[in-house]
Amino acid sequence: MWYLIIGCDVSDSLAQRLAVRPAHLQRLHALRDAGRLKLAGPLPAIDCEDPGEAGFVGSAIVAEFEDFAAARAWAQDDPYFEAGVYESVQVLPFKPVLP
Repeated sequence: MWYLIIGCDVSDSLAQRLAVRPAHLQRLHALRDAGRLKLAGPLPAIDCEDPGEAGFVGSAIVAEFEDFAAARAWAQDDPYFEAGVYESVQVLPFKPVLP
């Protein structure tokens, strides 16, 4: 089953986000390499490709997991969550339709 994971950043998370980013990306690359990642990316704080110092308000990930519990466990083990970049993480079942 596919799941949408939405991580919501704490205020002023940019410095911590950048410090932990390599570990966060490593986990996403592992999902991609296993064929289980549909998309992933940050949510800019402003309407701009590169928000600079404005930073990000969170992240969105769509990935395949065995079940909801596995998706939730993966999300809670994310380096961004463990390092306090994410204030909260929401996991929702996701049904891909298009493209």
